[in-house]
Amino acid sequence: MPPRFVIMFSVVLALLVATHGYIGWRHISPSGLTGAARVGAWASVVVMGLLLMLGFTARFWLKPPLADIASWVGFITLGFFSFVLVTTVLRDIVWLFAKVGRVLPEDLERRTMLLRMTNLAALGTSGVLTAVGVVGARRRAAIVDVTVPIVDLPAALEGFKIAQITDVHVGPTIKKNYIEEIVDGVNSIGADLVAVTGDVVDGSVAELAEHIAPFANLKGKHGVFFCTGNHEYYSGADEWVAELTRLGLRCLMNEHVVIDHNGAAVVVAGVTDFNAEHVLPAHTSSPKRAFDSAPANAFKLLLAHQPRSCTAAAEAGAQLQLSGHTHGGQFIPWNFFVKLQQPFVAGLDRFNELWVYTSRGTGYWGPPVRVGAPSEITRLRLVRA
Repeated sequence: MPPRFVIMFSVVLALLVATHGYIGWRHISPSGLTGAARVGAWASVVVMGLLLMLGFTARFWLKPPLADIASWVGFITLGFFSFVLVTTVLRDIVWLFAKVGRVLPEDLERRTMLLRMTNLAALGTSGVLTAVGVVGARRRAAIVDVTVPIVDLPAALEGFKIAQITDVHVGPTIKKNYIEEIVDGVNSIGADLVAVTGDVVDGSVAELAEHIAPFANLKGKHGVFFCTGNHEYYSGADEWVAELTRLGLRCLMNEHVVIDHNGAAVVVAGVTDFNAEHVLPAHTSSPKRAFDSAPANAFKLLLAHQPRSCTAAAEAGAQLQLSGHTHGGQFIPWNFFVKLQQPFVAGLDRFNELWVYTSRGTGYWGPPVRVGAPSEITRLRLVRA
């Protein structure tokens, strides 16, 4: 095993032990449980940690449908644990300020009772958030309307419609029926162009070809275009590019095509994922190369999985970049951490003269949970600024 993977595994394991130990300490220690009940409570914390890892590993050593069931159990446990961790940390921060401010009960018994009550509140809130999040993640993504004002947009392109989907993550808990509903939603838009901006899959072609098949039914007047995301590189990027091409998607790998819409030219370019070179050096992302020899006066659209491609995209002359990757954070607290890696988290933003639209994603990754960051099928409409 390469040293970096050993280091990564060690860090993840240490975090798991530390966070689960923290939860056990803050919830079980003041609970008043003794004997077998206390041992059972600590055992449940250990089991939660094991189930969490099961979500990520089940498909490697179990066969369907057992692997799918195990993945569901593991990922829902991960979602619940995340909320328990967040609510417990928030409670402890408030508790610390209350202690410093001397507003906690002086009587030890009353203070312990208050701690137990807030523990129950944290667990109950986490359960409710998990249930709400599962419903939010599993519903079909809503269609979100976005108007993009473009300076000197040709009259022929006024109202040009783009349907964007991204971060579908077909895999352990997202299967064919989920994809069929997304395809129906996209096709209801009647888009001039369909853009699929990466992270379509979490698994190999052999595992998921059946479940990705409905993508062949995506319809856009000028076609369906795709750029790779980072998860394609964890799942066999070359094989997936070949499979999606077979299904009728135009895979843009640092290249562009020119389409004619009512007499006006539109350059549709796509780049490989921002970090693709770390897996396949030949796939180094390059917006500049993607726009090489593009018509100077045409409207320039770039499909780039990660928003941080915007710097090179602006230098290359793109006018609109469509991205995903962030999931809008998917659920708290991850929306705060996304900002540490990406310039934009969700929505329409301006970078110099470039518009960047960052979708919150059409599926989800890991826990089948979305809270505060609903999934979307995006309907973008170009208008003259």
